[in-house]
Amino acid sequence: MTTTRLHVDRERCIGAGMCALTAPEVFDQDVDDGRVLLLHAEPLPARRAAAQMAARVCPSGAITLEEPEPEGF
Repeated sequence: MTTTRLHVDRERCIGAGMCALTAPEVFDQDVDDGRVLLLHAEPLPARRAAAQMAARVCPSGAITLEEPEPEGF
């Protein structure tokens, strides 16, 4: 079974911090430049919804999700 996998583009990140506010268990901000730091590329099921929300609210679109295909497809 595959899991949700996160990817971040630090070059695209503008340091708004919405990811770290929305899913602090999954994302942080670099103390030097304020850009996104990915703490867990494959978040636990309990943190998956917050990670998905963080990707949706990212103003620069620096976070992408790779979702598993439903079984049977």
